[in-house]
Amino acid sequence: MLRDIPPILSPDLLWTLRAMGHGDDIVLADANFPAEAMGARCHRLDGIAATDVLDAVLTVMPLDTFVPDPACVMQVVDDPDAVPEVVAAFQDLVDRRADRPVTLASLERFAFYERARGAFAIVQTGETRLYGNIILKKGVIGT
Repeated sequence: MLRDIPPILSPDLLWTLRAMGHGDDIVLADANFPAEAMGARCHRLDGIAATDVLDAVLTVMPLDTFVPDPACVMQVVDDPDAVPEVVAAFQDLVDRRADRPVTLASLERFAFYERARGAFAIVQTGETRLYGNIILKKGVIGT
């Protein structure tokens, strides 16, 4: 056991978060997301809400400060201005947890999939709320 590490971050996921470099993306995906088809490393956290995973990840990983949109969600199909409840919860977590609170950007569904294909890893959660997907760009630690 380790101190101050959320226990839902598995050993494999901790390795991935540590192995990622500055500017690498990680996707936190809902239960419906085609995670295995994306080609990236896939970690499964079945039964765990995406919001709980986001909260845990943001305790150990900084967001990139060199890009305008280090956190991005998927737009609702046919209603790109809609803000699903899970996305509002993501925004609240980023506001509270991130080193640098940012407004979440959004991408059209297929643009989101395309960016996810280039991610370092994908975490498939047990999130059942629709549009419970977020891409995080890793930042740096240091002065």
